[in-house]
Amino acid sequence: MQTGPPIKGLNKMLICGKFIRQIKKNLAPKFFLAGFSLIEIIVSVAIFAILATSAYGLYATIVKAITYYRGQTTISALANQYLEVARNLSYSQIGTLSGNPNGPLPDSPAPLAVNFNGVDYQIYYVVNALHDPADINIGVQDYKQVKLYVKNVFTGVTNSFVTTIAPISLASLGSGGVLSVQAINKEWLPVSGATAHITNTSITPNINLTRTSGVNGKWIEIGLPPDSNYHITVTKSGYSVDQTYSVAQYPNASNPDAAVIDGEVTHPGATKFNENYTSDGSGEIYPASATSCSSSCGAASCCLEWDVYTPALTGLQYMIYGTSPVQSVDLSPNTKQNFNLILGPETDNSLLVVAKDVSGNPIEGAKIKLSNIGIGYDDTKYTGGSAWNQNDWSGGSGQINWVFTSQYYQDDGGISNNAIPLALRLAPGFSPYGLYGSLISSSFDTGTNQTSYTTLNWKATVEDQVTSVKFQIATNNDNETWNFTGPDGTDGSYYEVSGTTINSINNNKRYVRYKVFLSTTDQQKTPMLSNITVNYVSGCSTPGQVIFTGLTADANYAIIINDDPEQTFNNIDIIGYFIFQAVL
Repeated sequence: MQTGPPIKGLNKMLICGKFIRQIKKNLAPKFFLAGFSLIEIIVSVAIFAILATSAYGLYATIVKAITYYRGQTTISALANQYLEVARNLSYSQIGTLSGNPNGPLPDSPAPLAVNFNGVDYQIYYVVNALHDPADINIGVQDYKQVKLYVKNVFTGVTNSFVTTIAPISLASLGSGGVLSVQAINKEWLPVSGATAHITNTSITPNINLTRTSGVNGKWIEIGLPPDSNYHITVTKSGYSVDQTYSVAQYPNASNPDAAVIDGEVTHPGATKFNENYTSDGSGEIYPASATSCSSSCGAASCCLEWDVYTPALTGLQYMIYGTSPVQSVDLSPNTKQNFNLILGPETDNSLLVVAKDVSGNPIEGAKIKLSNIGIGYDDTKYTGGSAWNQNDWSGGSGQINWVFTSQYYQDDGGISNNAIPLALRLAPGFSPYGLYGSLISSSFDTGTNQTSYTTLNWKATVEDQVTSVKFQIATNNDNETWNFTGPDGTDGSYYEVSGTTINSINNNKRYVRYKVFLSTTDQQKTPMLSNITVNYVSGCSTPGQVIFTGLTADANYAIIINDDPEQTFNNIDIIGYFIFQAVL
């Protein structure tokens, strides 16, 4: 084969090919080293996911906001339209189908169904005939308040709107009467925000109203048609339910359904209770239907409403010789109280004398003489049971035994005892009161270890959720060992509701002390304790009471109480079972 000079073009190509291969060889490791690791890829994907999620969330928020404001625009349009419907009625026609005032506007029992932009709504009104507080004439209707409610049927969200419409002419009551309802608590203080449900199905159209009490606990309903069958139920979360009762259903009800009289104001009274019960084999009675009240009061069906209850026997074999507490029990909310009836053989004529002080506490050891010169009757007895009361602490601390009524044993420095008006308060602090303070009373001697402690009562000014007053009781027979406990018999509980029964662990002890705890969560406010009473029975189980039995019916009896000073009550007519209450 002939050899010759190399072909330049081919040689260059071969050289280039070799060069390219060399470049690839040199670059391969470097390319591998410059790639992404698995961790870097995962992090990059996570960052992308976060950014994508944020973007989607922002998008969803924008869509939601647009939907919300579009809905609000729709609701505003409906509100303007239907408020104008009310404004264009004549003043006398402004009212609802089953409300007061009565009129053609739909209310919550029969709302108006409306479809707007494919969405279903319910439209209804509440109309109130209002009295201006500045007007001294309580029965005058000064204007009408119209509340419009727009409810989204799908979401359940309800928006409300309100307008006031006044008559062209001067305000007047017109026809109808006025119903004034006031909600109060156990201390007779007004309860604001209570719901009053007023119904009457005996007139046409029916009345079905739901009202809310104001800051004074009142609601005044003006212009109701005259009728005697207005049923009222008042409720508020955390409180018991109060109501009136139908005379047809409860003929013995002492608080019947309210009667509205044309041109007059009706004030319903407080609900009372009237039921008959029979004691069991142990002589015990648990009012209402469930015996679980004997141990707890957790169900409304087993418990009584707070009120003052007075027992009366329905049989003819016995009569009441005395009670503990005296004559009636003042049942407070959220408390359990024992009420003892001391019974004896019935006689045709008898006299039960109850001796109390000006504060209403029974007086122990009061001398009661009953005489009748005309028939030759003369007998003397002494009352049993008593109460220990303190309403003044201005004398200060340091008194071990109860001698001076304005002193006490000790306090922790957090108590102010002599500010005016006289009451126990929290001591001045930085803002301006301290948060906490406690006081221990002097030791009170009941005179015997045969003592039963009944109830703990007090009067105090407190503000719900802010200030509090609570107590513990300690008793003993050596006047030295003081273990303070609460209503469950342990040192971890406190008497927090006036009228609570004192735990029986304290019974059969001669000496007693109380410890009071004051506290606040708002240092601008302080609780104030003005009075405390420890009720007890020593020896006889009928505090402040004596009974005279087997008497002859006559109108010339005299009751003479104590010797110094002596109080005489003449011309007492005793026929049957007679109760005489004397305030000393």
